[in-house]
Formats: sequence, structure tokens, C-alpha cells
Amino acid sequence: MRVAQPDHEIDVQHELQLSEARRRSDELFDLVRLDSLYERPIAERHRIVFYIGHLEAFDWNLLRERLLGLKPFHSEFDRLFAFGIDPVGGSLPSDQPSDWPSLEEVRGYVRRVRETLDHALEGLSGDSEGSAEFPVSLLLNVAIEHRLMHAETLTYMLHQLPLDRKIRQAGRPELIASSVTPRMIEIPAGSATLGLSRASGAFGWDNEFEQHSVSAPAFAVDQFKTTNGEFLEFMAAGGYENPAFWTVADWQWRCAQNICKPVFWRHEAGRWLLRNMFDEIPLPSDWPVYVSHAEASAYARWAGKSLPTEAQWHRVAFSAPDGMEQPYPWGVKPPDQSLGNFDFHSWDPVSVGAFSQGQSAFGAAGLLGNGWEWTSTVFMPFAGFEPFPFYLGYSADFFDGKHYVMKGGSPRTAARMLRRSFRNWFQPHYQYVFAGFRCVRN
Repeated sequence: MRVAQPDHEIDVQHELQLSEARRRSDELFDLVRLDSLYERPIAERHRIVFYIGHLEAFDWNLLRERLLGLKPFHSEFDRLFAFGIDPVGGSLPSDQPSDWPSLEEVRGYVRRVRETLDHALEGLSGDSEGSAEFPVSLLLNVAIEHRLMHAETLTYMLHQLPLDRKIRQAGRPELIASSVTPRMIEIPAGSATLGLSRASGAFGWDNEFEQHSVSAPAFAVDQFKTTNGEFLEFMAAGGYENPAFWTVADWQWRCAQNICKPVFWRHEAGRWLLRNMFDEIPLPSDWPVYVSHAEASAYARWAGKSLPTEAQWHRVAFSAPDGMEQPYPWGVKPPDQSLGNFDFHSWDPVSVGAFSQGQSAFGAAGLLGNGWEWTSTVFMPFAGFEPFPFYLGYSADFFDGKHYVMKGGSPRTAARMLRRSFRNWFQPHYQYVFAGFRCVRN
């Protein structure tokens, strides 16, 4: 018989997970040279120093009053560092480094928030779950996953920081040689279970609810993610010059921004180079290509295919020929290093054929980790959607018809967010995310 875990033990577990998530975010800021912490590597985003304060301000604003009954000690910083999304209206921010507090002030705020929260969390009693406005476990899971999401998205930002402004970490990209022969896999008609059931009691973000089934007709899918080598063929065929492969909006963006290659690529002396976190290396042909949704869609049209819907992607990843569904492509075993490139074990991608043990029941490879995968599904709520009362805009602000669902995960995605129901989303012209794609033919 399974013995129920006492509430106070659950709280200790969450405190350990929060501590580990802090370590992940701290190690990112430690990569940046001190004289570069006020830089803005991506024009649409805040300066790096903002995020040092934001992660703590989020935890403080989430937990302070709702869970711990604490009074503010620096209301100005609580507001200044509260929100970390793209600037409203799509305009570029115009602030200057001098507009921000000193690094000493920001780090002092961070230290005090952590010390105050940790002391208060240690004092939670076993019956706090029932007396709080919201369940303790729910709020702590939100704090933990919010920070882990930033540990990934901050990597995208620091990836854009010039190499000489970062402190190199030990090791080099793993050039794992794998035999990759592109082929398509037939997926029979069937249903896919999307979302998460509230009755399960499992944690999920508001957009993951409510669980439901979607039918999908038969289709074929690429066994592997699209590689750099395959994308080069699209470029050689004039893919970036032919408007027939692009939607009107995507073509206008391509022309206005002079987009003619993946953002991480550079051409020099007759060869293509790939910029990774700490290196520029000759372009590995069997690594997944990282591109925007617009570029992925153009490639798919050129190839006579399309991007999969969210339901099709689920069929490929989690369904089996016998009609059953499983929590991970490979079965029920929790994620580990033998099954994919995820959970912060690497800064870089590897060959799309590197993890044969992680194949799905239908034989599709690399579905979790090594790069998110774009779908053709616009990010919208499932039936039964209810926003978190304490974070109303987390999902709802992006139900605007301008964002697309991504599934899977990248090398910098935490293992806990590889759950079947997790949904990621970005705008179609955002190039900096570690996202690739695979195609389907209906």
C-alpha cells in the first residue's frame, strides 16, 4: 500500500526544487562578464540586469502575501522587476543602462528576498495547504517552473551576446556522429489525448487544462527533425527568394528584415559557420536546424509538406500502433540522459539521430529535447480553460492568433517540463528560440 506523503515533506521537496532552479538561473548570470550585465542582446527584450531582479520579484510578488503574510520592504523594485514579457505593442524598448539601479542594489534586493522567503517557507506548518488562499504546492510549482522557463529563455538571450562578453564554460560541443537517412513514417488514423485532467491533481499551467481527445486522419511524418543539411538544400533552391513558399505576412517580414538565413548561421570564406553558446564551428549537417515558424513553414511548402498540428504531433510522440498512449515517446521511464538532449546537460544540439533509445512507438526520433518543434496550431485555450487567478495573463495575453504552439523541448528544457501536456508558444517571426521542426504529409 502506498503511504500518503505528509504535507510538510512535500513542502521540503518543493524547497529543494526551488533551490535547484535558483542554481540554474544563477549559473546563467555568472556566464556574463560584469561589464556586460547591462547589455541588451536581443533588441525586443529587457536588459540582462532586469532578469536578475525579475526572478526574485516574481517569487516575492507571488508568495509574499498569498502564502506567507509578509510585508513589502522595497515596493519600487517589486514593481520595477515584476513583468518580463516582450514590450507592449511590439515597439522596441528605449531605456538606457543609467535608467536601471546599480548591480549592488539589485543583488542586495535578490539576497534579501531569498533570505526572507526561505525563512518564511521553513516556518510553514503541515496544515498550511488547507489554510492558504491557494494550495502551497500550486504556488511553489508555479515559482519553480517560472524560473526554469527563464533558465531556458535567458539562454536564448545570452546565446546572442558576443562571445567575448561571456565567460567560457569547460567543454566543447559534442559532435556525435550518427547515421541519419531521411524517411517518413506512416501514422494511421486515430485519436490523441491533449491536455491535463484537473481530476488527476497533477500540476499544470492554466493552458494545459482541460484534457480532451482529438481525432487525426492518417498521415506520414518525418522520422527526424529537419537538419541543417536539409535546410541548406532549401536555401540552394532559392527558398528565401521565392514568395510562393511564404505567407503574405511572412514574406513581408522576410523582406523588411532582410532575412536570408537562419539567425545562428554565418557565411565566411565559402563555408557556413554555426554560432553556439561559446563557439563558432563549421555547420554540422546532421544537427537540427533552428529557425522561426515562418522559415519552417516556408521550408515545408517547398518540400510539398506542412508542419504538423498539435494533435498530429501528439499522435507521433505519445500514441502506439495498438491505440494506447504513453507519458513519454519511449514509454513510462522518467527522462534521463540516455533518452534525449534535455535538462541542461548540454548547451548545444547534437545529431538528430543521436538517441535511438528515445524513439516513439512509431519509430520517430528526437521528439523530446534537442530543439522544440513548431506546429501549425495557433496557441488558443482548450475547452474548460480557466486562468490562474493569481497570474491572469500567463496564457490569456497570448490568445491573440499571433502565436504558434511548440512541443518537445530543447537542450535547456528542464525534465519536469517534458510532460505530455506541456505547451510552449512563440510568435512566428521570433528567430532566437532553440526551435526546429519536422514535416508531415497528409
